[in-house]
This record gives sequence, C-alpha cells and structure tokens, in this order.
Amino acid sequence: MKKRIICLMLLMALPLATIAQSENVSYDEIAPFSEGLAAVRIGNQWGFINENAQLVIDFRDDLVWNQNADTNKAGVLGIRYPQFKNGRCMIQKSKVNNIPFYGFIDTSGEIVIQPEYLNITEFDHKNAIGIYVREAFQGQNEINISVIDYIFTEVVVNTNGEIIWPIHEREHILTAKRRYETPELHSRLIGDDLLIYKTKDNKWETKKLDLSI
Repeated sequence: MKKRIICLMLLMALPLATIAQSENVSYDEIAPFSEGLAAVRIGNQWGFINENAQLVIDFRDDLVWNQNADTNKAGVLGIRYPQFKNGRCMIQKSKVNNIPFYGFIDTSGEIVIQPEYLNITEFDHKNAIGIYVREAFQGQNEINISVIDYIFTEVVVNTNGEIIWPIHEREHILTAKRRYETPELHSRLIGDDLLIYKTKDNKWETKKLDLSI
C-alpha cells in the first residue's frame, strides 16, 4: 500500500514539474519593461512577456528593432528594441517594391494602425509623427498598365490611427528599391500639442496644435 501511495504522489507531481521546466525559457535578449510588458527575442523574432514572466504576445517577425539603432534619430531608425508606448508597438510590412511600411499593434497583438507610413515615431506624446503614403490612380497608359502616383504627407496621427493634423507634403521621396533610403522626419512633437518643424532654409519653427477640432 505504501508503494502505491508513493507512486501516485510521483504521478501527480509530474505535470507540475513539466510546467515548471517549460517556464525556464532562454532568450537571446530581454528588453526593459514598458507599460507592464517586456520584449523578448529568440533569433530574429520578438514576443512580449508580462511581469509574471508569462508570454502574452507570441513571437513574430514584424516588430521593429535595429541592432545598431541611432537613438538620436527620430522614427524607425532610432528604435533599438520593440516596446509599447501609449499602448502601441510598431510593426513593419513590405509593400511597394519591398519597401517597409510601418504601423502599430495594441497590447493584444492586433494591428490597430495599418502599415501606411514610410517613417514614423513612437507615441511618446500621445500622438506620433509619420510620413503617410497615399496612392493616387492616374489612369492607364497606352499598354493598359495602371499608372499610380504616390503622395507623401508628413502628419500628426493619434493612437486610433486618425490623422489629426497634416503638417506638409513631402517631395523627392523615391520608392525604387535600389535607391531607397528611409526618409528623415522634418517635424517633432516636444509636447502633447507643441510641434517643431524644419523649414526649407533648415531652420526650426514651432506650432501650437489645436487638437480639439
């Protein structure tokens, strides 16, 4: 009888031991916590754990990060590792000519801002600044191929993905893959509604935004 009881106790303990082992995952990199979540990397994929070390957003390969990020640069080139700010984390998808376009997921991992920006900041001041791309159909040419122009506008966007302030149109952005470089942002939010932007003569000016409209 004593042997049977011991065997039963061992069998009952086995699932618990298995669970405990499965939680001891090794990661290549663990980022600092932001808004209760920390990004964890295995290879080129990132997921998110909570403060109980539970994986709450599964590993994926579309989160934005740069091993050699220049953190002095605004926008995608300055992002060292994925993180949530104001409930949003940046993703990228390849679209025109395999050029990356950027959007955001929420804390459930769902896409809430579609990848429609060539460059964009994180939501440091409740809003973000990005270069929005709009397609304009111009008709068909003589061999019936659709002609599409791309219009680039630097904008202020909120966490719902709504463009709440167009700053200015951007010119001379090339979308040919071999000549493409991520366009620099010419504007910056230094407060929730205070914008600074670069003028054509390379000076900086300020603008107070009326976001109540």
